[in-house]
Parts: sequence; structure tokens; C-alpha cells
Amino acid sequence: MAPTVWYQVRSLDDGRRFYQDVLGFEELAVDFDARWSELRRGDMEIGLAEGEPQESGVAHVDVADLKEEADRLREAGVEVGIVLELTGEMRLLDVYDPDGNRIQLAQEL
Repeated sequence: MAPTVWYQVRSLDDGRRFYQDVLGFEELAVDFDARWSELRRGDMEIGLAEGEPQESGVAHVDVADLKEEADRLREAGVEVGIVLELTGEMRLLDVYDPDGNRIQLAQEL
């Protein structure tokens, strides 16, 4: 399956570390010569390519407890937005990687 969203990151090594260590993605493939990586968390697959960040699609990642995840990420120094709740349906939170790429975390209620 091809990645749903591709993000440009200034440093592939830093990007890979952030998505794996901070956001909990699993790396599926990496090409150190061509400077790209494919990662997955749940059903969301993303690709990282080294280059100048630009606006692209948004990765949508399901989490079990959004408020807990938001607290954990804030404590880790990650730029996060505010938790938005669609009453009785879903909680959403925008998170930004070190290059400013937006990832949307979601919890179904």
C-alpha cells in the first residue's frame, strides 16, 4: 500500500526520529540514498522525503485517548493545538512536526 500522505522534511533523520519516537509510527521502508522513508501508525501510512517543507495533505491518525496523547506530546515539547470535540462523536487535535507539517489526531467517542 502506498503512503496516503507525503511530507517534506528538512532532515530525514530528524523526521524519522520524530515520527517513530514521539508519534509512535513504525517504519516500513527507508532509502538512505534517495532520502525517503515510509511509516505507519494504525491505518495511516505516511511518506517522508528530504526537502523543503510545503503544504500537502494531512495525515489522520486514530488514538485511543486524545486528551492523554495531547498531554504526553505537550510534555515532550511538541507543538499541539487545542482539543476540539464534536459532542458525543469525536475529538480532534492538530499536531505539528518540527518542520511545521500538520498531523491530525482523532478519537472516536
